[in-house]
Amino acid sequence: MVGQILKELKNHAPFTFFGAITGIVIMIFFQHIHHSTASDIFYILHPIHVVLSALVTASMYELHRCGGFKRRCNIWILLAIGYMGSVGIATVSDSLIPYLGELMLDMPNRGLHIGFIEKWWLVNPLAVLGIAIAYFRPSTQFPHAGHVLLSTWASLFHIIMALGGTLNLLSYITVFVFLFIAVLIPCCISDIIFPLLFVGNPKGDCGKSVTSLKE
Repeated sequence: MVGQILKELKNHAPFTFFGAITGIVIMIFFQHIHHSTASDIFYILHPIHVVLSALVTASMYELHRCGGFKRRCNIWILLAIGYMGSVGIATVSDSLIPYLGELMLDMPNRGLHIGFIEKWWLVNPLAVLGIAIAYFRPSTQFPHAGHVLLSTWASLFHIIMALGGTLNLLSYITVFVFLFIAVLIPCCISDIIFPLLFVGNPKGDCGKSVTSLKE
């Protein structure tokens, strides 16, 4: 398991690096948008991130533990794993880690925006939707790639909400580091480590990477 985790982190690092670069480019063009606009964009990206995260997390468990279409998982167990692995870890990725960056940079409008509480009527049902899709049609390859980019951009707009002016070079470097960390570690935990902790005696193939595992 440790070897698989290290392998996944290594495989994901280049794509996460690319995602963080796109985040900095987006920040250059959007850093002066109004706080409310940044909030609206965050609450578009974050819920979509939750859907894809729930889909991948639940699919990983179903494909490895139950063999996908060959044997259906217990829906209640799948629901619990998919919800905690998506909503819980997406909150760390999109809100908690960016907020730490905002504190470090002493951003004037910093705030901790918890999606499943502030927009409970949107985020929670979408997590259930992602789990439902995984139950009937588990898939990991494309949803995981989308998950990584959306997580990067959701984290970014959480930070943009906190801005109060133009950033200097050191601030851009700090934001880049926090974007990289906010995506690489939580996304790998959510999509790979967390669901596999509950697999036990797998029915599927646990030797494949989440980025290559197909339905």
